[in-house]
Amino acid sequence: MLRRGIRIGAAATAALFTAGCVTTEVARFQPKAQQEAIVRDGQPALVSKKTKTVALVRPASRGLRPGARPVYVVGVFNATGAAITLRAEDITVEQLIDGQPVKPLKVYSYEELVREEQTRQVITAVLVGVAAGANAAAAANAGYYNSTSRVYSSYGSATVVTSGYSPTANAIAQANASYQNAQMINSAVERGQQNMAALERDVIKDNTMMPGEWYGGQVVFDPPQTSTGDQKAYRITINVGGERHEVDVAQEAPARA
Repeated sequence: MLRRGIRIGAAATAALFTAGCVTTEVARFQPKAQQEAIVRDGQPALVSKKTKTVALVRPASRGLRPGARPVYVVGVFNATGAAITLRAEDITVEQLIDGQPVKPLKVYSYEELVREEQTRQVITAVLVGVAAGANAAAAANAGYYNSTSRVYSSYGSATVVTSGYSPTANAIAQANASYQNAQMINSAVERGQQNMAALERDVIKDNTMMPGEWYGGQVVFDPPQTSTGDQKAYRITINVGGERHEVDVAQEAPARA
């Protein structure tokens, strides 16, 4: 959260699953009147100044994955002498083509992101349960063995199969399986708790700002639907205190050195 000073540096809420080398894209802000493109901690950002409020927008991470949900951090300053309420539903995003809005992009509320995380945790629990059951079944069968030997006599030779059971080997296998299962379960629970805590800490929610107070958090929305060669651009609009901040962003590949 941002209170009494800008702390625009929240980490992205969701973990990124990548395979191989993934090229990230960058945000390029297109300032209008009463706006200024700046840099915050090496990151591009934009300041939009109105009479009653100031808005600051920047990406939540140093790279935007193509096709993934963009995540931005929005901070708002109350420059009036009265309380102003910022509502999460008053932050909207529209896809742009040639600078004109063509379709709204869904902005995810805190509650929606929490439900998604809860669903992910249920799926993870099922997968962990299946893996733990397989470990336990394999351990239960450990310790049994078959050995073969060749017996020779005046009548010829024959193969003899001897079966046996080693309680020690079985106990070691079951102890290893129990340890591995506990590690898997604890890791899944800890990851879920961390993700929930990150959502609670970082995602923007309804908030009343007192005079001279900053507030902000992460805004997560659907990526623009484009085909090869189409422009990836969108407008983040913040309606607060009777004022409207429109922030235009182009998402593109980083410039080559």
